[in-house]
Amino acid sequence: MSEAEDDDPYAPRRQSEFVGQAEAEAEFLAAYNGGRLPHAWLIAGPRGVGKATLAFRIARFVLAQGSDSQVDAGPSLFGDPLPKSVPTSLQIAPDHPIFRRVASGGHSDLRVYERTMNAKTGKLHRDISVDEIRDVRSFLSLTPAEGAWRVVIVDSADDMNPSSANALLKILEEPPARALLLVVTHEPGRLLPTIRSRCRRLWLGPLDDASMRTLLADRAPQLLPDDVTLALQLGEGSIGRALQLADEGGIELFREVRDLIGKLPRLDLAELHRLGDKAARDNTGDTLKSLGEMIDWLVLRLTRSAARIEQGPGAGLPPQSAASLDRWIEVWDKTRRLFGEAEGLNLDRKQVVLETFLAMEEAARS
Repeated sequence: MSEAEDDDPYAPRRQSEFVGQAEAEAEFLAAYNGGRLPHAWLIAGPRGVGKATLAFRIARFVLAQGSDSQVDAGPSLFGDPLPKSVPTSLQIAPDHPIFRRVASGGHSDLRVYERTMNAKTGKLHRDISVDEIRDVRSFLSLTPAEGAWRVVIVDSADDMNPSSANALLKILEEPPARALLLVVTHEPGRLLPTIRSRCRRLWLGPLDDASMRTLLADRAPQLLPDDVTLALQLGEGSIGRALQLADEGGIELFREVRDLIGKLPRLDLAELHRLGDKAARDNTGDTLKSLGEMIDWLVLRLTRSAARIEQGPGAGLPPQSAASLDRWIEVWDKTRRLFGEAEGLNLDRKQVVLETFLAMEEAARS
């Protein structure tokens, strides 16, 4: 379990409810009940739509079936026997011993591989190392200690380097018996085609507004109606993105950014400097990171507006003329480069903010 999850009541491993992705859950359950359970599943979709939550939900369900499960647990894709009973849901009650042990990270037949914390820097490692993925084979080759299966969750495969990706491929080519691999990915197109071809894919799309409202009411009850509306618009079906905005003043920060951009082509320089100072004072870099994501979202919509892809950029911004399309594309590229370099090269945070908005001002005048 990552350190970030230690005190997080909404960490995926602790979620008992699963909202808005019934089709994906039903697909896995049908495969289980049909005795045709693939040994590897690629759980794919945008960030923040419940992929890791589904992975833990599947893991709990499979581990809770125990040794009496008659679903084929071998390396082949299909098996003939049916389970003794036919489950109608993946739901495992929060007071179930399996649920509690998975939530605490203490189930001996479940292993989760994800980026870990670098003890020297206090930051997450850049990727999941090849040694960690090689450990997957060793873990899966052991006989299950408590039931019929050993389960591995890789969250996410996008964090693997080329060596660790090839190590995972070797496991998928010759999967051990009684093994289930649940591979989470935000960008399946970036994975090796051979990894994709050896997994059954479960696609989780953006959540609908009703599901988003349900989750926001549960996890961010402090939000005012206007804030909920804005979180829905900015979240674009990702509860993770919406909650990130709701935390630590993110929505108010977005309003500051939107108001500045809304005054283009004439910037309010005093407000711009105040925003730059806010980013500079935050030694954690979180404010700058949030600003980068928000500006990227807004500039993309201004670019789409200039290209006539949509009627307006949304979030209260003015439409842009088609004549400025090339300039907005340049701004989008420059913004991504600046914020990326700010994180990697430790550039002056305030200067990054100033340069970004001045580039937008120039594009708006074209």
